[in-house]
Amino acid sequence: MPRSLDLSADYPAAVERVFAAFGDERYWQARLADSGADIATLNSMSVGTDGTITVTTTQSLYRRRLPALAAQFLHGNLEVVRHELWHPVREGASDGEVRAEVTSAPASLSSNARLTPRAGGSRLTVAAAVRVNVPLVGGKIEGVIAGALGELMAAEQRFTTVWLTGDNSR
Repeated sequence: MPRSLDLSADYPAAVERVFAAFGDERYWQARLADSGADIATLNSMSVGTDGTITVTTTQSLYRRRLPALAAQFLHGNLEVVRHELWHPVREGASDGEVRAEVTSAPASLSSNARLTPRAGGSRLTVAAAVRVNVPLVGGKIEGVIAGALGELMAAEQRFTTVWLTGDNSR
């Protein structure tokens, strides 16, 4: 049974500025470089004629950096392929979908995201489900992944805040 979790991050910029960052290849290249992954690749990024943003990334962590519980179920390094889809801002908000597959283990994530206005900026809320298909210990691994997702979102929030308030957001 998948583990569900709700996460949120606040940004010091309007929804439109955050959405614009999501549509900037420089943002993604810099975010990946800052991710802490051993290997991070922007596989593809496009902005459709309707303004929809589609991004695919791959991030890898060397097996030796992982907790023993997680490493024993991997075939090689931890490789995560992440797909993000962001719909254009309508009525002040943008809806998104984020999916991730761990290619070296039976694990996946699916989520719905919403970027909305708030006083002084915007808020990203994410409702996610993590699934690990490993008998007996899958739930425990899901808990480890859920904790790591919270840390990842906090790191991405910090990066995006710096991006939005720095010279590179132009």
